[in-house]
Amino acid sequence: AYFDVLVARRNLTVARHQVEAISQQLELALRNFEVGVTTITDTHEARSRHDLARAQRVAAESELEVRSAELEKIVGDAPGPLRALPDDAVLPMPQPADVQSWITQAFDGNLQVRVQQLTARAADTEIDRERAGHAPTLDLTAATGRNFNAGSLSSPTDIAARYRSTQVGLQLNIPLYAGGGVSSRVREAVARRDKARSETDAARRQAIAAVRQAFVGVVHGHAQIDALSSAVRSSLSAVNASKIGYKAGTRINIDVLNAEQQLFATQRDLFKARVDTLMQGLRLKATSGALQTGDVEAISALLTTQDSPNP
Repeated sequence: AYFDVLVARRNLTVARHQVEAISQQLELALRNFEVGVTTITDTHEARSRHDLARAQRVAAESELEVRSAELEKIVGDAPGPLRALPDDAVLPMPQPADVQSWITQAFDGNLQVRVQQLTARAADTEIDRERAGHAPTLDLTAATGRNFNAGSLSSPTDIAARYRSTQVGLQLNIPLYAGGGVSSRVREAVARRDKARSETDAARRQAIAAVRQAFVGVVHGHAQIDALSSAVRSSLSAVNASKIGYKAGTRINIDVLNAEQQLFATQRDLFKARVDTLMQGLRLKATSGALQTGDVEAISALLTTQDSPNP
């Protein structure tokens, strides 16, 4: 939820910058049309893109409100300025960088797998308990009693007396037949044990699949970040070149608008990819049962820049 707020705030920042950039391009198109340098088509194109950018800004504002409400529901307070992820932060790679090592860790370390293992172990104990219903039982019994008779003054022979008795013995019970109840309960316990073992295997397969997905998400996330970083630089150069070409008459207004839209979309995708890569790293450790408090603190240490709720 925290990272969702950061992504929503970055999207709103990009949307506002997009509106500002297209507004400047719209003003330039209007001036050029007034002096007869360009056609009315450039003006219509710029106005259309400007209206679309404003709609996207409104959608980004709405998304930020929704994400902030989700975070507030969890922490109990409205999120103010949050520490954000700087653009130059170095994201960690999986250590060890071998998916098989993570699978081995998850085979018995995944929390859901451990729960199912304990359930199967309890089912084995239940089978032994139910089977004990066929076995003879030997009980040690003991009893003690005390009695007092106060006697009677009218009868000389009725004198006061005290009695105390103690009994100790062994009681052997040998069950012969109980209508098949014990056998039925044993079969039921065996079925529950088999079910628990099957669920343990299913939990292992699910954990292994989740580990593979998270590991690939981290590795591919780093590759995607590198590609998008290069794309941002290229898009920025394309915007500058399109603006120069528009002033020189070799480019039309739609070329500039397309280049700017490509730049802003790439910037949004880059920040989202960085956040997704961080989350995949946490999911990798969580699904393998290796997630510790220090892992979360390490991610928190990467968040250094202040991100205002009203960029």
